[in-house]
Amino acid sequence: MESNRRHQLAAGLLMAAWLLVVGWQIEEHWRVVEAAKSDLRSRSHEIAGTLSAVTRALRFRGALFQDRLEPVLNELVNSRPNALVKLLYVGLLNTDGEPVVAVGDTNLFSHEIAAENEHWSDRAVIFVLPVEGASVSPEGVTNNPTVVLPPFRDLTNSAACNRDFYRRDRAGDTNATGFSFTNFPAPPTNAAGQIELPAPPPDGGDRARGGNRRPPWMRGMTDAEFKALTAKRELHGLVLAMSTENYRAVCTHDLWLRAVIAFFAGIAALGAGLTWRNLRRTAELQIRLVRASELNSHLKEMNLAAAGLAHETRNPLNLIRGQAQLIARLPDASPDVREKSKIIMDETDKVTAQLTEFINYSRPREVRRTKIALTAACSEIVRTLSYDIEEKKLRVEVSGEPLAIEADEQLLRQVLFNLLINATQAVGEGGQIIIEVRRASATEAILEVRDDGHGVAPENRQEIFKPYFTTHQKGTGLGLAVVSQIVLAHGWEIFCVANDPRGTIFRLTHLKIAA
Repeated sequence: MESNRRHQLAAGLLMAAWLLVVGWQIEEHWRVVEAAKSDLRSRSHEIAGTLSAVTRALRFRGALFQDRLEPVLNELVNSRPNALVKLLYVGLLNTDGEPVVAVGDTNLFSHEIAAENEHWSDRAVIFVLPVEGASVSPEGVTNNPTVVLPPFRDLTNSAACNRDFYRRDRAGDTNATGFSFTNFPAPPTNAAGQIELPAPPPDGGDRARGGNRRPPWMRGMTDAEFKALTAKRELHGLVLAMSTENYRAVCTHDLWLRAVIAFFAGIAALGAGLTWRNLRRTAELQIRLVRASELNSHLKEMNLAAAGLAHETRNPLNLIRGQAQLIARLPDASPDVREKSKIIMDETDKVTAQLTEFINYSRPREVRRTKIALTAACSEIVRTLSYDIEEKKLRVEVSGEPLAIEADEQLLRQVLFNLLINATQAVGEGGQIIIEVRRASATEAILEVRDDGHGVAPENRQEIFKPYFTTHQKGTGLGLAVVSQIVLAHGWEIFCVANDPRGTIFRLTHLKIAA
């Protein structure tokens, strides 16, 4: 329970550390986004300052002609293809928020946007800035001295003037700006037919009439017409539509960078968690190994004591068997006594055999490898069991390649003996047993012992190698357990599989071929 709590605490700390890194990256990304926005705002103010300086330079007596201002705006919008910040639209607004002069994509600007100071969209950001020097009085009158007039040629060309400004025959006629010029006197002309500009008015001339200072060519307007013109053509605001392509690229690049950092931070946290878990499991395994080592030492001591007890028990059993055999041979022994003496000898033999198997199983396996001819060793074991083979009229065949392997000779013979005796017990009279040796690779061999007996049930094919598990009435349950013990000591593997169509196959693998 305490270990699980420590594991949960470590996992919680790692998760908190990862979340802290993620939060930090989100905050840093927000700072980058705000810095990119601030950079666009700064550039908009720089451009606004540049335009204010240009309008002051181009202004003459409070007026600025449109045909002199438009090239400047076109230069800002169209001649900067490689600039970091690209202008998509530039517009100069009047007091009503309507564009007086506009260059660029006019679809980006609308009257609703004019009411905002800053408008962001996927394509562009729009800034609405005041023109330097513009102010609005409480009465709603602007004090900006700059008025954008139509092109100068429209005011000085005689034909245009006769058409748009100085018509006498149509009372109430208006020009494109909506102002009436029917009361204007005919302008003076020179010999070439061009309008001669009148001399500047004396100081206070226009101002005495209550209007702003006017250019000479606008002295013919009444005060109401001049105020209406300035209300429509006077500069009050500046609109800049700037592309957000670079802004979005910077934000996207930074977002990917932060995501990669958060991802690797998560990988690091996960790796630290797995390392912690492995360390915890390693520590637990070490503790278990220490305990298992202590238990193993105790079991070895118990095993040695049990083996000694079994060894000492065989001597009294041999004595009992000998006495029973002497009683059975007495001349005056009755048939009943001889029969009971035989029963004593049979049971003594069974107990002695079990003790022998137990001693063999409990004996430490120290492998002393030598070069052994495997096929010859199999043939020798077959000859050893010739009496049992002939008694049941079995057909035993040793086949395969004449290979030599590295193994402990005595232990290998015990394995072969136990497997062959198990096969002779499994088959019926006239059955067949095949011992086959073959090469699995250049360095390993395989040994198979096949029989056509009753076979082993699938659920018992692993259990038969455990001590005291047997399917034979006369078996001790230690023969195959001894085989498994010897096989593991050599580093081999043993399998019990079905032999089609009937019977069992015991297969030994990873037998090292001798050089």
